[in-house]
Amino acid sequence: MTGAARQLSGRFVRHIRRDPDVVRVIGVDTRSPAYPLGGAEFVRADIRQPSIVAVLAEYAVDTVVHLDVHGTPATAGGGRAAVKELNVLGTLQLLGACQKVPGLRSVVVKSSTQIYGTAVREPAVADEAAPPKAPAGGGFAQDVAEIEGYLRGFARRCPDVRVTVLRFAHVLGPAADSRLAAYFKLPVLPTVLGYDPRLQFVHEDDVLDVLSRAVRDGRAGLGAGTFNVAGEGVLMLSQAARRIGRPTLPVVKALAPVLGSALGALGLGGASAEQIRSLVHGRVVRTERLREAMGGPLRYTTPETFADFAAVHGPGLLPPDVVTRAVDRIEEVLRRG
Repeated sequence: MTGAARQLSGRFVRHIRRDPDVVRVIGVDTRSPAYPLGGAEFVRADIRQPSIVAVLAEYAVDTVVHLDVHGTPATAGGGRAAVKELNVLGTLQLLGACQKVPGLRSVVVKSSTQIYGTAVREPAVADEAAPPKAPAGGGFAQDVAEIEGYLRGFARRCPDVRVTVLRFAHVLGPAADSRLAAYFKLPVLPTVLGYDPRLQFVHEDDVLDVLSRAVRDGRAGLGAGTFNVAGEGVLMLSQAARRIGRPTLPVVKALAPVLGSALGALGLGGASAEQIRSLVHGRVVRTERLREAMGGPLRYTTPETFADFAAVHGPGLLPPDVVTRAVDRIEEVLRRG
């Protein structure tokens, strides 16, 4: 498993180690995890280097779980160039290494629903058959589009290896360290004036469950293919802001990237220019393929996932009950007027 030093990856290592059918887990990263791995082994290695072939061969790996695909650097000061190098070049090198490992049975890769883009002309609800719509300006959405392109090529060259691509919505939960989690932890939420994007979330506990199913064989597993992973339901950004008690700061669309860049330069990880651009239209995806493979929906809906996150990281400057009463008073005044 790649990206072993990250918080969610560490939770998955400990989770999968409890599975009696899993004999051995090898966590790989360029830095040591700051938490116990629950009996798993750790190997300091860089997936961008050819030496990763030796690691896979030495441990006779039969399943590769590639979780080191992220929109933010693993360490402070990494910058966008370092993120792209790890995401794209790291994945390319890792897949090249996988081709040289005899006995490899399965490759599971963490992708993102951001691959569908957020342009105004995109479908209101996207499914797995929709072509990638990565923005021309680059960013994480383009990274995952390139990564999935490499995966399609790998699947054609290695038809005996099961390839499972998991397109996760924004990951939230009490301990989530995703970009959107960082955004909702800001004291004031920058928004784009005139837009109220639709949002979907996936709970971090559901992420662990889906990953566990993806590495299993037979009827208990997901099987090969691409799956959207998101909790049922949708929240508007304005609803989410009220529920966590955060005031919003609407900014003219043309100035939003400038504000995002300025806030990002100040170290506010949830307010980068790319993050704010993604909060113009939002995205919603269909999850029928995942529900069919799992025999039902995920445990947490999108509203329940956000409520679990807000219970730990809220209330903000505006307690939700105060906001609700204020909104009710405004609606009453408007009806009387």
